[in-house]
Amino acid sequence: MSPLDRYTCLETFRSLDDYLDRELNAEEMRLVREHLETCAACAMEFAFEERVLGDIRYKLRRISAPPELREKVSALLKKERAGG
Repeated sequence: MSPLDRYTCLETFRSLDDYLDRELNAEEMRLVREHLETCAACAMEFAFEERVLGDIRYKLRRISAPPELREKVSALLKKERAGG
């Protein structure tokens, strides 16, 4: 594999958020995953960010939105689905 077929630490670091959110294309996902498999420093950063994101998601699921906010969001979603 040539150096062009691999991500550097900087490229991997810049892609971690999108990697965690599964917003990269298949090739970019592969490049980040392969880098994480071979670079302990980036793997540690990934593990930290993954834990933080998991903690945030967990806490957000436990927060109850006020009924008025839920109604407003529902109305906006219905309006968006109807075309505007």
